[in-house]
Amino acid sequence: MSALVEVKNLKKYFETPGGMLHAVDDVSFSIETGTTMGVVGESGCGKSTLGRVIIHLLDSTAGKIYFEGEDVTAVDSKKLHKLRENMKIIFQDPFSSLNPRMTVEQTIMEPLIVSGRYSKKEMEEETERLMTMVGIDERLRLSYPHELDGGRRQRVGIGRALALNPKFIVCDEPVSALDVSIQAQVLNLLQDLQKQLGLTYMFVTHDLSVVRHISNDICVMYLGQLVETSPSKELFKHPLHPYTKALISAVPTTDIHHRKERIILEGEIVSPINPKPGCRFAARCGYVSEKCHEPQQLEEVLPKHFVSCCRARELNRL
Repeated sequence: MSALVEVKNLKKYFETPGGMLHAVDDVSFSIETGTTMGVVGESGCGKSTLGRVIIHLLDSTAGKIYFEGEDVTAVDSKKLHKLRENMKIIFQDPFSSLNPRMTVEQTIMEPLIVSGRYSKKEMEEETERLMTMVGIDERLRLSYPHELDGGRRQRVGIGRALALNPKFIVCDEPVSALDVSIQAQVLNLLQDLQKQLGLTYMFVTHDLSVVRHISNDICVMYLGQLVETSPSKELFKHPLHPYTKALISAVPTTDIHHRKERIILEGEIVSPINPKPGCRFAARCGYVSEKCHEPQQLEEVLPKHFVSCCRARELNRL
């Protein structure tokens, strides 16, 4: 398989009164066609910002973005219009992301209207097809967002994202605002749609149980940087970065016979504004050494398993 989306040394900084906030800092990875890349990390680590930069909802500060092998980092308005037909997003909050004055039908139909390629009859037929595809009953066609529950609202958001047949979708914590039983339904829907339509996902979440279920590969972010990337099964079997180990130790388990040892992180989180060179996790790490204060790079410690930690090979032997 070839990479549908690839980013190289991508950066997104925001200017603040205190200096430059490094929301996304020198991030590189690729997502193969038809697969799901999970991006995990605690709130504020930059994972949602990363998704928005890739699909051009935010402009990048530096680095490169490639889509189907073409450099789309800086494109004119005509190419951006076409690019946004192929790159969509499903937002976290299924209520605030929908226009309260638009019905289900109007919301899903809106991208079709903007494209200008469909007749009225074709738009009605396509909207009906999309509603059926995401599991929205025809009787809800004229309903407004406040008349729907969270699960149905998110299905409307998914239907809207599928309009114009995109190839790549950023799923920005699409189930975190839903009840657990509804989460499972939406996750299964996303997986079914991926198989049916050959979609490629970037799945942003802070829930490792969810990302383990849906992702082929996983990137772990900490304060704007990738600290570990690996195939999903490999990451949970052999987590190497101390931060990844701590995240996985916090995942609840139903196995009452094998008590999991929880890793409690201590120390202060460093500021993402004008951060110093070196590992940004060092202040909270139990394995810190002098080398940790030097710039860190992702290094392949195991096959297809990259870690940004100067002690990764040593930790792999522990």
